[in-house]
Amino acid sequence: MIRLDNIKVTFGDFTAIPHLDLHVRPGEFFTLLGPSGCGKTTALRTLAGFIQPSGGTVHVDGKDVTRLPSDKRQVGMVFQNYALFPSMSVWENIAFGLRVRKEKPADSDRLVRDIAGRVELSDEQLSKNVAELSGGQQQRVAVARALVLRPKILLLDEPLSNLDAKLRHQLRQQLKDLQSQFGITTVYVTHDQDEALAMSDRVAVFNKGVVEQVGTPQEIYDHSATEFVCNFIGDSSALTPEFVTELNRLTGAGLSTDAKSYLRVEKASLNPAADGSAAVGLPGTVASRTYHGLHSRYVVRSHGAEIRLLVKEDGGAHPEPGTETTVYVQPAHVLQYHPGTGAALTREDQAVPL
Repeated sequence: MIRLDNIKVTFGDFTAIPHLDLHVRPGEFFTLLGPSGCGKTTALRTLAGFIQPSGGTVHVDGKDVTRLPSDKRQVGMVFQNYALFPSMSVWENIAFGLRVRKEKPADSDRLVRDIAGRVELSDEQLSKNVAELSGGQQQRVAVARALVLRPKILLLDEPLSNLDAKLRHQLRQQLKDLQSQFGITTVYVTHDQDEALAMSDRVAVFNKGVVEQVGTPQEIYDHSATEFVCNFIGDSSALTPEFVTELNRLTGAGLSTDAKSYLRVEKASLNPAADGSAAVGLPGTVASRTYHGLHSRYVVRSHGAEIRLLVKEDGGAHPEPGTETTVYVQPAHVLQYHPGTGAALTREDQAVPL
């Protein structure tokens, strides 16, 4: 559906994107994820036609659109601040593109009311000024304005970032439901890893203009291809060579003691039954405990490493800071990366000194 081939984007002497190859499948919810300034919005705006690439080609539905203006690409765009017209009513905002396209008034009214109903905007809200709506309702107006033109592709540039945490959590599910309902190919930009994992079919993780990994949320999280992806996605504990050495001694796992090693917070436990028979226990001392309602977050010092882990608040024992405890870990859950390149190690790499 969408193909970016060898895209290069420069601004004067600065290269924002040195080389980008991406393929987005029809009907897919595809997310560009990364920290501020990593190139994800530049990639989106290049796809939209707002930025002309210095090299490479953009294909939509098998057609080269690299030189086409944005209004000829059959894409709908929802901006971070929604870019709604404050002096217009909701109906006028949604109908704006139809008026530019010179649709007949009767057809415009039918299309606006149809799309408004599908994004759960009432007839009463259509007559209101957009300033009278909540942030979540304004977002629906922005999505409706993009979808009313029946684009092949919907582009969303951090549309939830200006909302509070509770509303953001609520609306991301609504956005995903809308995308599934319309079956429209969607490219979504965010710096929020939780959004990316919860909403996406696949994710491309950007770092300094380069895509470090493309995969499903589970692939990105459980099998992070680089040290950057591992640290950017989720929460992990950095393991010391001493910790890895002890893990090898107890299990014969053969993990590299020279590699950068990490363990996801949910992969460590204070309960041997929680990690199964493959888990082994390493002694440690509770450094801190922070209560979070459904669980407590612990830091346990063991063999020079500070192991972060979660313990459910289910009425069981909760060791206090300063007490001795045991951390249970499975060697297979340790993520290891080359200290020079940051690339993930294979099992063959782990057996050879780096």
